[in-house]
Amino acid sequence: MRAVTLQGKNQMRVSDVPEPRILDDRDAIVRVTSAAICGSDLHLMQGYVPSMIPGDVVGHEFMGEVVDVAPGVSNLTVGDRIVVPFPIACGGCWSCAHGLYSSCENTNPNSWMAEKFFGHRTGGIFGYSHLTGGWAGGQAEYVRVPFADVNQIKISNGIADEQVLFLGDILPTGWMGAEFCDIQPGDTVAVWGAGPVGLLAMASARLMGAERIIAIDRIDDRLAVARQRAGATDTIDYEEMDVSEALRDLTAGRGPDSAIDAVGLEGHSAKLDYAIDKVKQAVKVQTDRPIALREAIRNVRNGGIVSVIGAYGGYIDMFPIGSLMNRGLTLRASQTPVHKYAQPLLEKIQQGELDPSFIVTHRLSLEDAPRGYDLFKDKQDGCVKVVLQP
Repeated sequence: MRAVTLQGKNQMRVSDVPEPRILDDRDAIVRVTSAAICGSDLHLMQGYVPSMIPGDVVGHEFMGEVVDVAPGVSNLTVGDRIVVPFPIACGGCWSCAHGLYSSCENTNPNSWMAEKFFGHRTGGIFGYSHLTGGWAGGQAEYVRVPFADVNQIKISNGIADEQVLFLGDILPTGWMGAEFCDIQPGDTVAVWGAGPVGLLAMASARLMGAERIIAIDRIDDRLAVARQRAGATDTIDYEEMDVSEALRDLTAGRGPDSAIDAVGLEGHSAKLDYAIDKVKQAVKVQTDRPIALREAIRNVRNGGIVSVIGAYGGYIDMFPIGSLMNRGLTLRASQTPVHKYAQPLLEKIQQGELDPSFIVTHRLSLEDAPRGYDLFKDKQDGCVKVVLQP
């Protein structure tokens, strides 16, 4: 079959790879109908996530039709249409029992590696390095889904793929990011990053009742989408104005009630800190560029909440712990436990309250995936989100 593989830094290729087959009593095989390129896939492409091996099949946002089911999966049949959550959960361990599905204790066969890197084991993730299990990803014609009785969101016919595809990752991530903010009537929420996750966090914050939503980015097309489709009331281009000054002006000097970092480890800045972080990465003093996180902490109001949903991988320098502690801030972060949010969000989509398909700007064939990666990485042609159709 054909699948998108990482061959080296900035080298994506569509390759012939073996078709998956049933290996365990709780497996299913899915024929992929839609897959998306995620911002965290760019972290793989650009070499920021360790333990990738040339030829690894990537992709963790996908959905499709069940074509084979192992005997132990009683809640799926051939022909079912499902979205697959990006974190792989067993459904039976302590973490899963407590809703921490992305920290599942049984789905990462390389848990020793995660323990060494993070301090504790983490769950498996489709197509996202051997650090998270080495599972083949979903930018492919077919995918083996382990623990398929747990790792699926069943979709009825009549709903377009693009309306539900993002239930597997970025819609629950954006919703969780807004939920972390404990939004109250009249609140102001600032969102760093107007990419797909940031836009869905804005749309979620709007549904939760935020009065003011401030989008912070440098790409005009994305800031326009934030205003026109995601509910942003104000936008800040950080290359045109000082973010701190702009936020003080918009909030009578107090700062936003909460801040969402939807950028993660590849933050950009028009200031000197970007160049310093790049040098630190190059000499391996730190693994990530926490520019958005630092800004969010320093600019949220006293007693405010900082919600971190942008992907971080390792270690950072110059963390403003003094601001966090002395001003009574709350920091919340998580790899999204998709299974917790999927069904309630599916119901919102079915009821017409939420339609995340507004973020899709490019639809390409699987064979065109390398071009899609370049469009997304370089933010060309107004690219916000690329959907691949095998």
